[in-house]
Amino acid sequence: MKNIAILGSTGSIGRQALEVARNLGERVRIVAIAARENIDLLEEQAREFHPEIIGVYDTKKAIELQRRLPKCKIVGGMEGLLEVASYHSVNYVVSAMSGTVGLQPTLAAIEAGKNIGLANKEALISGGALVMKRVREKNIQLFPMDSEHSAIFQCLKNEPTKGVERIILTASGGPFRNYTDEQLDRITAEDALKHPTWRMGPKITIDCSTLMNKGLEVIEAFWLFNIPIDKIDVVVHPQSIIHSMVEFVDNSIIAQMGEPSMKTPIQYAITFPERCPGTLKKFDFLKNSVLQFLIPDKTRFRCLGLAYDAIKIGGSLPCYMNAANEILVQHFLKGQIGWKDIGYRLENLMSRHKVQEVDSIETILAVDALAREEASECELSLL
Repeated sequence: MKNIAILGSTGSIGRQALEVARNLGERVRIVAIAARENIDLLEEQAREFHPEIIGVYDTKKAIELQRRLPKCKIVGGMEGLLEVASYHSVNYVVSAMSGTVGLQPTLAAIEAGKNIGLANKEALISGGALVMKRVREKNIQLFPMDSEHSAIFQCLKNEPTKGVERIILTASGGPFRNYTDEQLDRITAEDALKHPTWRMGPKITIDCSTLMNKGLEVIEAFWLFNIPIDKIDVVVHPQSIIHSMVEFVDNSIIAQMGEPSMKTPIQYAITFPERCPGTLKKFDFLKNSVLQFLIPDKTRFRCLGLAYDAIKIGGSLPCYMNAANEILVQHFLKGQIGWKDIGYRLENLMSRHKVQEVDSIETILAVDALAREEASECELSLL
């Protein structure tokens, strides 16, 4: 049995991880859950799964939840998240807390020798070198929970990386893949929040529309699979049926496919190396008889190219880019800048960043804070 802690249990991935736990039944036990501040949902989850410990990042909300659940152990603040991540009876941590706040608990879980189901992008984008170094040193297993990286993980199973010609990440292309430059000038936040395939939070939905989310996945793939960046490609696949592919040196390609759903990669990450019955309907080939593939336009979708630039330069630049982008997305959602301005401003900010080595969590947090400050101080006219 796997004794699981879920960091970010009230978010999209966390909620689906709990649905997977319901499906798996006695194979897993939810020992710990944690979230930023949604104590109403945390309370519901606690009453269903009876965890031994609950973490709430917002300390005032932690006190309120303790009042509601007087018999439960409630821990607050970053110290509380770290305690949940390293809890003694946990042997598997689902890292699904979004943002930089999820980085420290992920590292704490690694230091405590816990295997990780990774859905927190910042762990590898901001601190990839540091995280993977500690993963190797602690000899723990890191299982990707994103559908694209899970697909690659499955395609690479038992294959030596020297035989890999390239990794091919698929992207839906978002709602604007066929837009002209003139149409891109008129995009509103309401337009960008209408993703054609997935239902996600506002920030990641905007990132999908700019293809930044795919750029972040390129960086994650670089660290996860130890493949040179020039061997990681992106192809637009509007149907989102093929989740990603691996091409080998003999020109054969292995693809992982199925209905678009996060539950399958989440469950596989938890049950690996076993496969257990899932909750999706059987795949309908007649319904999905057409599969299209397009080359992404890195000129119109500038953020994808910026992500490639960031990991090629390396050091602190991916961390800086990720944090600055988050602030610019907030500006866009508030109607303060246009959709195109996200890429223009991000490129300008990145060009001025003095790259440094990322060798500690303190460095990561300092670079993250600097990027947010500089992106927040941008004048609302075009840079």
